[in-house]
Amino acid sequence: MALKRLALLFTVVALTLGVSFSATDTTDVTFPATDSASVSLDKLVYKINIKEDIMPAAWRHVQRGFKEANELKADIMLIHMNTYGGLVNMADSIRTKLLNSPIPVWVFIDNQAASAGALISIAADSIYMRSGASIGAATVVNQTGEVAPDKFQSFMRSTMRATAEAKGKFPVVVKGDTVMRWRRDPKIAEAMVDPSVYIEGIIDTGKVLTFTTEEAIQWGYCEGKAESVSEIFSINGIDDYSIVEFKPTFMDKLIGLLTSPVISGLLIMVIVGGIYFELQTPGVGFPLGIAIFAAVLYFAPLYVEGMAEYYELIIFIVGLILIAVEIFAIPGFGVTGISGIILVLVGLTAAMIDNDIFRDIRPFSWVEIIKPFMIVGFSLFAGLVASIILSKRLISSPTFPGLALNHSLLQEEGYVGVDRRQKGLEGKLGKAITVLRPSGRIEIGDEIYDAVAEEGFIDKGEEVKVIKDEAGQVYVMRNEE
Repeated sequence: MALKRLALLFTVVALTLGVSFSATDTTDVTFPATDSASVSLDKLVYKINIKEDIMPAAWRHVQRGFKEANELKADIMLIHMNTYGGLVNMADSIRTKLLNSPIPVWVFIDNQAASAGALISIAADSIYMRSGASIGAATVVNQTGEVAPDKFQSFMRSTMRATAEAKGKFPVVVKGDTVMRWRRDPKIAEAMVDPSVYIEGIIDTGKVLTFTTEEAIQWGYCEGKAESVSEIFSINGIDDYSIVEFKPTFMDKLIGLLTSPVISGLLIMVIVGGIYFELQTPGVGFPLGIAIFAAVLYFAPLYVEGMAEYYELIIFIVGLILIAVEIFAIPGFGVTGISGIILVLVGLTAAMIDNDIFRDIRPFSWVEIIKPFMIVGFSLFAGLVASIILSKRLISSPTFPGLALNHSLLQEEGYVGVDRRQKGLEGKLGKAITVLRPSGRIEIGDEIYDAVAEEGFIDKGEEVKVIKDEAGQVYVMRNEE
């Protein structure tokens, strides 16, 4: 911010000395047509780029950009648009920001403003489009590209209509009478969503409306055609101007990377894997350290962005504690373990959800809940499966000889086998007096033996049958006879 203010001060000094900045000295961006008589010289323009899918990062950048523009007392907000769409809830938030902006907002579409991009563009005070650009095709689809149910289309239709209506009407003389006409026809905005809308001379039923540059100009959805910033300034009669462009910081880019669904999912898998390996090899410490580091990378950017709250982190930690208690202190797997899993799932999911959603329920709010839940659920499952598979390979790998005892204890080296005092146990029936997971204790007659469950788990109190007795170790399975 200090550098931007210094640049602005330099501009003012240069103008004072008679040095003017021509349009060719600025960033190649475009502005909408307005009444040139109302435009004065020496304009400060704040520029924000939306040249990617409309995701949470775009909404965060717009929020910060508008805040900086207000602090700098910018005269014009410029959004450089080139997007094929994105999340409707994010686009709706940006749209609302534009409609309520005290600073005039211009949009320059230098290629595409499709779907969510069309909604944002219509909310601007003026739109300019480059030759070959297009605007429209705002039908709501799900993540697989299929058209969403009609209730979501209905919401989008009304939002597009309301946005167009917000631009107001203007008087037109028709056959001697003055009538009021929409600056941007709401019916056209609706046709960009609904293929059933018919507008004579514009669109037939069965097709979703998308305008080219010339068509957008003809029907009031573009103030003019421009190929560059200089051309837009020229159209508006602006000779002296300066541009302050929003530049994402390294931290912005890092947060955007860490909060992306793919990276968040991978971090969850690392958390699960680290905890699993630590439980398999208690006391090593390294897997637990990796899990803690991954948890910090997962929660920290979400907390900084205001999406995660401290209580969501507490929920996650309590869940881990309950799981540990279930494994090490409480026999069986019951309420404690299930509660721990639920709390871990809730903590990880809630951290990915913007908390404002619970104060402002909208038709697309469910997307902000279901999507994080699916990411967390899939990542937990994938992380657990990958950990089990990887652990088997690591334990048998010569690269990590300390993880498991693979050395044979030969009699020639002085090792003596265990006396088999429990001879003739094969086929005998008994009862599990502890949980066998897979090791535990069983009772046969009046004797108690250490035993291993062949199927991996036998609950306390179940009847068991001895299937073999080797080297002092009893192996059992459930008695299903």
